[in-house]
Amino acid sequence: MAPADNDPFNLGLEDAESFTTGAGDPWRASAPPALEPALGGFEDPLAPRPSAASDAAPSLIPDAGTADAVIPRVTVHAFCARTETAGVLEQAAKDRRMARATTVVRMGGLAAAVDHYQEQPTPSLVLVECLDDAQRLLHRLDALAQVCDAGTKVVVIGQANDIALYRELMRRGVSEYLTPPLSALSVIRAIADLYADPAAPFVGRQVAFVGAKGGVGASTLAHNFAWTMSERLQTATVLADLDLAFGTAGLDFNQDPVQGVFDALSQPDRLDPVLMDRMMVRCGDRLSLFAAPATLDDDYEIGADAFDEVTHRIRAAAPYVVLDLPHVWSAWTRRVLLGSDELVVVATPDLASLRNAKNIIDLVRAARPNDAPPRLVLNQVGVPGRPEIPVKDFGDALGLAPSLVLPFDPKPYGLAANNGQMLAEIAPRSKAAEGIEQLARLISRREPPTTPKASLLSALFKKT
Repeated sequence: MAPADNDPFNLGLEDAESFTTGAGDPWRASAPPALEPALGGFEDPLAPRPSAASDAAPSLIPDAGTADAVIPRVTVHAFCARTETAGVLEQAAKDRRMARATTVVRMGGLAAAVDHYQEQPTPSLVLVECLDDAQRLLHRLDALAQVCDAGTKVVVIGQANDIALYRELMRRGVSEYLTPPLSALSVIRAIADLYADPAAPFVGRQVAFVGAKGGVGASTLAHNFAWTMSERLQTATVLADLDLAFGTAGLDFNQDPVQGVFDALSQPDRLDPVLMDRMMVRCGDRLSLFAAPATLDDDYEIGADAFDEVTHRIRAAAPYVVLDLPHVWSAWTRRVLLGSDELVVVATPDLASLRNAKNIIDLVRAARPNDAPPRLVLNQVGVPGRPEIPVKDFGDALGLAPSLVLPFDPKPYGLAANNGQMLAEIAPRSKAAEGIEQLARLISRREPPTTPKASLLSALFKKT
């Protein structure tokens, strides 16, 4: 690379010291990514409110793009020059979005990476941190390029937010350049962008409903939530009933499909879009149902890997996937809970629900430090003659304000269940129907489409 006289990035490097820039360059990205992943937030009641002293701190609540990010099964090696960077990368490696990737974090920076790969093959992705000036950074990258295998992607973490340096790194085939301040989410977003599949424009958001104990109405709320997403917010939604033995989604939607979610779990490797479409039943223009068999003909001994694979494939079928989880605890329920974008814990205001809800929420908070906490729904509040824990005390004990409080109102629930209909169809102005729509807006961050008002002339023509 011979610098021109008017080149603002004149480093005086020789041609022999430059990376190749042809099609054979193993570091050449398919498309140049953005200079730095942008993290955006949204006004959410679950988001922690920063104090005045921490207003500039980056939010841990992921934006929609980061929340939907899925990192494939790749090997990631990171060589850090600072302990702070190593801590961020280790935090990112523990995130649910990185569960499929294998990540190794080492110290020593770019120089250590060059020494390490003298005798070792390079992995799918190498992250290297270098605190040197631009010229020394490029010289060290030249040395790394000599030992880098074809197909390996390289992300550089530097200290200078310099557009000229960024352009030079991109010209040489570096996949991404990051600068402080770094966060676990910004690193995850950068990695996800590198492996984004242009044939799959989106990955659906996975919303899991779980009851703190049996009989709290988690399944009913999950089914009505999915219907509201498709009918009120008019977005394509898939509902998967994962209570294989006792699921009620088929009853609630008045459907009795021949195939369903159990058939998918029995052959996860064959679940392509065509087979998936045959196994699902249409419950409307935008709602598809993966029904449970709801029989005791099988023991349903299915491994966690099958559930993980099937839920991952379902997410490619619609922008929103709603999972109705049974009140059991196993390896697969734990994995589905921790792997969901949104988790809704449904409880009633009693001591058993409080204990179980606290166990679930504490587990999820500890395992997902980069995500918003689960959403709490208090259902069946105000049962006549039943002693109850006050709503405020319930939320204070969990350190979590309820996103939705639904009063005890058995009539619309009973009518809807017996008729195979949704609450909004039976009692559209009930507190339950309005509350579920409010929850759908909160989770989806969407508003119902506006209905155009009929003009006076159109009304007159209609009469004639």
